[in-house]
Amino acid sequence: MNGYWDGPKPEPQVRTIEEMREVLADPGCTSDQPLYFMYRDLAKSESDREWLREHRIRYDITVIPARTLCGEYVKTKGHYHTENPAGELYPEIYEVLEGTGHYLLQTRNADDVVMIEGTAGDKILIPPGYGHVTINPGKEDLVMANLVSSEFSSNYGPYAELRGAAYYEMEGGALVKNPGYPDAPPVRYCDPVEVPDIGIEKEVGLYDLVGRPRSVAFLNHPEQFMEIFSDVTGGCLVMR
Repeated sequence: MNGYWDGPKPEPQVRTIEEMREVLADPGCTSDQPLYFMYRDLAKSESDREWLREHRIRYDITVIPARTLCGEYVKTKGHYHTENPAGELYPEIYEVLEGTGHYLLQTRNADDVVMIEGTAGDKILIPPGYGHVTINPGKEDLVMANLVSSEFSSNYGPYAELRGAAYYEMEGGALVKNPGYPDAPPVRYCDPVEVPDIGIEKEVGLYDLVGRPRSVAFLNHPEQFMEIFSDVTGGCLVMR
């Protein structure tokens, strides 16, 4: 991530195949290589770190190398978000810095499954109530940043229990339904969204939102910004 981060870089958290086996299309698959790298709680300066902490926001970068695992594209483990004090589930926002990412979103009961493709500069908004997996379907590393509330905890349990998301993306792009979700509907596809009113635009990097309280307030108080999620879960979705 050297080309995308000029601040202090901690040692990454490394996801291995042993930690991922329970969510793979082929749980017997083996690999002696790390699957992806997570650089958590980044800040370019102490003043930025203080601002992020004051506003209860975390900035991360994740690097997912290009590879397949027994025919399945490499992916993140998948998680749901917990509730904020108002009883609403926390959202999250991603930015693709390099490569191509497929963001597979689903509701807790998988009655809605959404795929969003992002390339460099695109922002992918994870609405309240949706879990998500990120897939690298390309031939180069996927480098992505995210902003999320520092108050929430990732809940990996439901994905682990059902052996992953509702669909596995296999080499070549085929989506294969996970037998653990027999009633999951077909995947719906959506384009990344922009929310210019709060500064979320393709030309504006996520880190540039540091110092802009209004641009990140939705991460801790989604109940006050529900209208910005409507294009993600509703009108912009189209079948392809």
